[in-house]
Amino acid sequence: MVKLNKIYTRTGDDGTTALVSGPRRAKHDLRVEAYGTIDETNSAIGVARLHTADLPELDAMLALIQNDLFDLGADLATPETAEPPAYEPLRIVKSQVTRLEQDIDRLNAELQPLKSFVLPGGSAAAVHLHLARTIARRAERLMVALARSDGEMVSAAALQYVNRLSDFLFVAARHANNGGKADVLWVPGKNR
Repeated sequence: MVKLNKIYTRTGDDGTTALVSGPRRAKHDLRVEAYGTIDETNSAIGVARLHTADLPELDAMLALIQNDLFDLGADLATPETAEPPAYEPLRIVKSQVTRLEQDIDRLNAELQPLKSFVLPGGSAAAVHLHLARTIARRAERLMVALARSDGEMVSAAALQYVNRLSDFLFVAARHANNGGKADVLWVPGKNR
């Protein structure tokens, strides 16, 4: 378990931060950007949850996701190396991806079919879930860029999880909009 009894250490004053595995990286390093954006996604979901008290099933799903996002951050902050660490690093696993898929299917089964793209709007919960979705997509782009960088690895399960997450957040936003009935639909060329 993590123990945080001193919040500032001054070790980052030089523009670097320590990975879980020990090495220091620049705070603008792609790996740090990736797990920092996962943290931002988690915060956006926390704001969305301020508006999901009347949707207990969805709120419970979001609570699980928030915990998973800390797992994903730990996964990204512990890069795989040629020399295995002395401890078992925390990694995203397939069962977490599967649970997200099941939750997407559960929520999506109750939604009206779409006939247009959805604009971020409707209820406060939906708007915040759409914002979290766009942040998750940015995190995914960073993770893919990291995975394609020389000498870097990101697990397939971690990439699958973040990809499913944005799908989940889209479906969750529609669910929060009265099962899609309050979705705000894009009307192509409406304002010409």
